[in-house]
Amino acid sequence: MGPLAGFRIIEIAGMGAAPFTAMMLADMGAEVLRVERPGGNPMTRMADVAADVFSRGRRCVAIDIRTPEGVAVVLDLVEHADALFEGNRPGVMERLGLGPQTCLARNPRLVYGRLTGWGQDGPLAHAAGHDINYIALSGVLSLVGRHGEPPVPPSNLLGDVAGGGMNLAFGLVCALLECQRSGRGQVVDAAMVDGAATLSTLQHGLLHAGYQRPRGENMVDSGAHFYNTYETADGEYIAIGSFEPRFYRELLDRLGLAEADFPEMDVTRWPELRERFAALFRTRTRAQWCAVFEGTDACFAPVLSLSEAPQHPHNVARGVFVDVAGVVQPRPSPRFSRTDGAIQRPPARPGQHTREALAEWGIARERIDELLGKGVLEQTSDAGVV
Repeated sequence: MGPLAGFRIIEIAGMGAAPFTAMMLADMGAEVLRVERPGGNPMTRMADVAADVFSRGRRCVAIDIRTPEGVAVVLDLVEHADALFEGNRPGVMERLGLGPQTCLARNPRLVYGRLTGWGQDGPLAHAAGHDINYIALSGVLSLVGRHGEPPVPPSNLLGDVAGGGMNLAFGLVCALLECQRSGRGQVVDAAMVDGAATLSTLQHGLLHAGYQRPRGENMVDSGAHFYNTYETADGEYIAIGSFEPRFYRELLDRLGLAEADFPEMDVTRWPELRERFAALFRTRTRAQWCAVFEGTDACFAPVLSLSEAPQHPHNVARGVFVDVAGVVQPRPSPRFSRTDGAIQRPPARPGQHTREALAEWGIARERIDELLGKGVLEQTSDAGVV
């Protein structure tokens, strides 16, 4: 059932990281009801519905919340919900008539989550932006990349997913726990710039202590020879992370090298030792290095592609990846000994569950039929959906 079984949560569908929040909550057993616009969002629609993996685990209803009748339906749903969250720019939900004050007036126990890039206030609150902008302003982007090279965008993992979607999921669960004690709802303001900044907490401590060096010169950002990626003879890559003394000795022993020639913490020699390691690792293939290092304390792993990772024996043994409707994807995490999470259903088409879900949430069937006729609601076919 999952640790969040029994919680009812409304997701006002949007782009970016909010769907990841919904995926996490649904994976942990919450009943998440996705509210889409009729016809769905053309910016996010995929021809293969099953590939829209962020939308897994929940039912989807189509409601035109630009109409008074649609707003009224959502407010009726709010009365039965533990939480609602949205990912629009500040002020959008208020203009629609679905802002926090209105929703909390209908349900004082409601947790109302808001996810934006810049936050609900501040000089940039109403400006457009994307992951790269939020992690740039937070200082995090300045940490990613090699010495002497420009910062490297780490896909959209740090701003959208970790600093945004995962941070909002954490905030919603915290507020739901607090509500169980106080009986009162509240607003959760999750900003990607805030969440990304939180990820750099350790680096701020190191900076204050005088240990944080420029990008690409630190122990864990490609500065050190013993914490780096290296190309192999077949054009693949391996990752070495042997920064503790005993792990470093294991690395050198298996390479047949003397520590006197490869001093671990002589920072002045790190560039030279990186080059020597690079030349050495190019002498064998990735598979050959795996035979030398995998399963040892040298802190080694092959750099696998997205298509290779599900096939690795360790990932296979733990079931890290699963197949849902023909799409290989990560299973829910973390794992629980009694109430483990699970992918409840494959992604749904916008409006696929309008009739059944709204009826289960207390909307009269006669009203549903009337609003379907007016175009306020939409019921789409589930043809082709597993």
